[in-house]
Amino acid sequence: MLAFFVEGHPKVSVARLWTWRAFAAVAVAGALGYAAFSEFAGPKVDVARVLRSDVVQTVVASGRVAAPYRVDIGSQIVGTVSEVPVAQGQTVRAGEALILIEASEVRAGVKQAEVAVGQAEARLRQLRELQVPVADQALRQAEANLTNARAQFDRTRRLHQDGFLGKSALDEAQRNLDVSQTQVEAARRQLESAKPTGSDYAVALMALEQARASLLAARAKLTYATITAPSDGTLIARDVERGDVVQPGKVLMVLSPAGETQIVLQIDERNLGRIKLGQQALASADAYPAQRFAAQLVYINPGVDAQRGTVEVKLLVPQPPEYLRQDMTVSVDIEVERSAAALTLPADAVRDGAGAAPWVLVVRNGKAQRQAVKLGLRGDTIVQVVEGVAEGDRVVPATNARVKAGQALRIADA
Repeated sequence: MLAFFVEGHPKVSVARLWTWRAFAAVAVAGALGYAAFSEFAGPKVDVARVLRSDVVQTVVASGRVAAPYRVDIGSQIVGTVSEVPVAQGQTVRAGEALILIEASEVRAGVKQAEVAVGQAEARLRQLRELQVPVADQALRQAEANLTNARAQFDRTRRLHQDGFLGKSALDEAQRNLDVSQTQVEAARRQLESAKPTGSDYAVALMALEQARASLLAARAKLTYATITAPSDGTLIARDVERGDVVQPGKVLMVLSPAGETQIVLQIDERNLGRIKLGQQALASADAYPAQRFAAQLVYINPGVDAQRGTVEVKLLVPQPPEYLRQDMTVSVDIEVERSAAALTLPADAVRDGAGAAPWVLVVRNGKAQRQAVKLGLRGDTIVQVVEGVAEGDRVVPATNARVKAGQALRIADA
């Protein structure tokens, strides 16, 4: 066997040297072949497939939680606050005491009114039990006196006619008769006045009614000394402390009544044609973004805010979560349209998607081909493709800007 030697190196046989050269030639040929194949077949790329799925188009907006109405609570009397047994943020029941006002003067007024009612009632009893019987007896006595005076007048007149008495005696008898008639008339009027149909009785009855009305007013004023909750709800504001002097017209507390919970939003007027009453929505509080709850569109303001270019809408929350609080900031997705089992692509697979002529790079026969498409509904991450592609087609995402139309390529997942 032939061999040669290199100074400073081990002996290498000619056969082994040719073997190494052959391996090197094969490696170089393989690399050149792979490079040529890659150049001919094109680069590997990730693609998106055209699939069928439901597309939901939404209008997104932010707003705040609000009760349908709020109740401003204040005092109806002037007084000094003696106690405030509730705190801001506390849930209260209808009728629960919120503010107590010092009421000794009001209680004294109630006592005076009660005494006035008692006096008026006593006056009526006096008319029924005393004055009517006395007036009746006085009438009887006056009628008896009139009978005697009439008899006396008749005797005096006959004696005057017979010449036994003078004119003065007849005049005296006439005066006595006239006085007796007057007394009877006065007694009769006194009796009529004291009866239930008479004027004295009516005056006394009116005095009693007035006293009773004053008593009701005094008692009502006493109830005003204890300010209570008009309904179940949550106190969202409190501006009163013990010792404060309160008066009508000042808001001391604000109550958010329990019951319906609403979300108030400002929608861009450009979306006005998309929204309508009854549409469903999903909302989430900014403080709890992972917890979403259902809502329904129940009100659209007929006017537009000219300065902001928005429309106020309200959504009803049928089952508000426990963590939801008044004036919380919430984000809402209102479902304005839905298409079931539609052809869809990821939004980032469509090029010039917001323009007038959207298109895609679809992979056909190993090459990227430009294909115009017609889009339908647009969701958060996917869009509906109405025309241009078929189910199962593979599209190069728009994020891969290196791939050009007509370029050969290979699909990475192939």
